[in-house]
Amino acid sequence: QVQLVESGGGLVQAGGSLRLSCAASGGTVRNYGMAWFRQAPGKEREFVSGINWSGDSTYYADSVKGGFTISRDNAKNTLFLQMNSLKPEDTAVYYCAAERRGTGPKYEYTYWGQGTQVTVSS
Repeated sequence: QVQLVESGGGLVQAGGSLRLSCAASGGTVRNYGMAWFRQAPGKEREFVSGINWSGDSTYYADSVKGGFTISRDNAKNTLFLQMNSLKPEDTAVYYCAAERRGTGPKYEYTYWGQGTQVTVSS
């Protein structure tokens, strides 16, 4: 059973940066598509970014294009999200997810982490 644990969240001022990590244990996610989602208070969870198993295909929500970068290290079973030029509207709980079939906003992901809080102050 794959377990995902996010880290790297915190409080940052607008315009600042954070790097989220998602470590997988209990099994390898080397062949899984992986993704980041977020959920702000009172809003539905939304897709932020996805990456295929090899890392050569990436997907981004329009709202984060140009500011966020997704990457993965399969040797370390870890997913990353580099977030630059953060805005108050990026405030949310960020979740990582893994799915064997692939990645993208339309997939139903099998494994989910517990989330890490990102708060961007104005």
